[in-house]
Order: sequence, then structure tokens, then C-alpha cells
Amino acid sequence: MNGRNYTIITEFILVGFSEFIDLQLLLFIMFLLIYIITVLGNLSIILAYTLTTILNTPMYLFLSNFSFLEICYVTSTVPKLLSNLLVGDKTISFYSCALQMYCVLLLASTECYMLAAMAYDRYVAICHPLLYSIIMSNKVCIQLIGGSWIIGAANSLTHTTLTFNLPFCNDHKINHFFCDIPPLLKLACTDTWINQTVVFIVAGGVIVGSLILTIISYAFIISSILNIHSRSNKAFSTCSSHFMVITIFYGSGMFMYIRPNTKYAMYHEKLVSLMYTIIAPLLNPFIYSLRNNEVKLAIRHSLSLIAVDKY
Repeated sequence: MNGRNYTIITEFILVGFSEFIDLQLLLFIMFLLIYIITVLGNLSIILAYTLTTILNTPMYLFLSNFSFLEICYVTSTVPKLLSNLLVGDKTISFYSCALQMYCVLLLASTECYMLAAMAYDRYVAICHPLLYSIIMSNKVCIQLIGGSWIIGAANSLTHTTLTFNLPFCNDHKINHFFCDIPPLLKLACTDTWINQTVVFIVAGGVIVGSLILTIISYAFIISSILNIHSRSNKAFSTCSSHFMVITIFYGSGMFMYIRPNTKYAMYHEKLVSLMYTIIAPLLNPFIYSLRNNEVKLAIRHSLSLIAVDKY
């Protein structure tokens, strides 16, 4: 154990943003607003898909499932973060920490391949429009969505099991705002080379593999729209918006999980984690859905249906 004391850990302390003591209330208000906007934005997309027939296409099936994923994603971290900012007790039980890590990794990994599936859907729609209904059948869509969740579950189970089978030292303060792999490995009282290798290979494979699939789809899309001058500006605008989200999500994910094992200040890691756990879910409904006229029309229609039912 390298001469370090270890004990049976029953709880951890999430340090969070304790270094900004004077900004705790401001941070609470900011994250609360972000959480509310993210949930309402994604929930409106789910309701629009469920309550109207306008959006009964494979693309919006992906988007509604993606919105559900995003709601779960922010809910896995933000409520606990808000609680820690508002009250002095920042403890989290051992099993709650394991559950939070499992959920975060599950949802993040699933999002990687959901983004790849959505990119493939756009590739088929733009490059093979006449075959779209045949290629993107309901069965294929469900298989792509289900496959994304299965990959996410397998990846998450692997890392959570390996991490929480480690012996932890007496210092049980996690210098982060949620239970993540890198800060927990720093608390281990044994060599974590195996864990780091598995993170690099498995998590790296999930992130890089899905990123390659996404980039290939968009490469074909861009190649195709170059020959459609009347729609090139709109298409490029849409692709650039998508690339912004992809850059934020994948860039921050690769920084955390597949970068070389070098020293970074923990507040840098916290800021990077904010990008893929909170900022990306906030942007996604606006980038992928709420700028779409069909979605806006469907949301207005669904709201009118809710109002009629209410009165």
C-alpha cells in the first residue's frame, strides 16, 4: 500500500467549488437557472414529439430520445451540486457516489453514440433522400438507440466496478463537484495503473470511435451539400452549429479521460467537466431542435393542446 493508511470508506466529501466561498450563492443561482432551462428545453422537445404528428420521423425520434438522455444527464450531477452549494454538508455516501459515477458515465457514453447515430441519420437524409424511409426504418432507429445505451452501460459498469474495488485512504475528500474517475483514482492507496490503462483504452475507444463515425458522416454531408448551392448556406450553418456542440462535448471528454497523465490544477479539470456535463446539455436543445421551424410549430401546437385540456 506504499506506506499509506487506508480504511473502509463509507462516505466521501465533494469539495465542489469551495475555493470560491464568496460566490456560493451566485453559483447556486447560475446553476439552478441552467438546470431549469436545460430541463424545460429538452422536455418541450419530448412533449412536442409525443403530442403531435408533425414530428413523427426518425430524426425527431432520435432527438426526443436525445432530449430524455440530456435531462437524465444534468439530473445526475446538478441537483447534488446545488445542494452542496446551498448547505454546508457536502458528504455523499460510498454507494451514492458509485451510483452517481455509473449514471454519469452511462449517460455520457450513450450520448457519444447517440450523436453518431444522429449524424448518420442526417447523412442518409441528405445524401440518400430517396432511400431514407427504407434505410432509417423504425427497427433500425430502435437498434441504433438501443445499441447506444448498451455500449454506455457496458462502459460505465467496467469503470465503476474497477474504481470502487480500489482501497481508499483516510483522505476521502473528492476535489470535484461530482464522483468522477480521475479525482477518485487520486484517493486510492494502491497503484492505479490498471485503472488508468482501462480508462485510456475503453473510454478512449468509446469517445474516439463514436467521434470518428460522427466525423465520417459529416464529411459525406458536407461533400454532398457542396453540390446543392441553393441549400449550402443553410446546411453549412446547421453543420457548424452541430460541430460546436461536438467540439465542446468530445473535446472536454478527451481532455478528462484520454489525455496523458500530466499535472493539471483541479479547477481546470472542474471547468472542463462543466463543459460536457452542464454546458453541452444546455446548448443541445437549442442547437439541434429549437432552431428548427418544424419543432417550433410542434411545440406551439402541443402547448395549445395542453391549454385546451386544462380548461
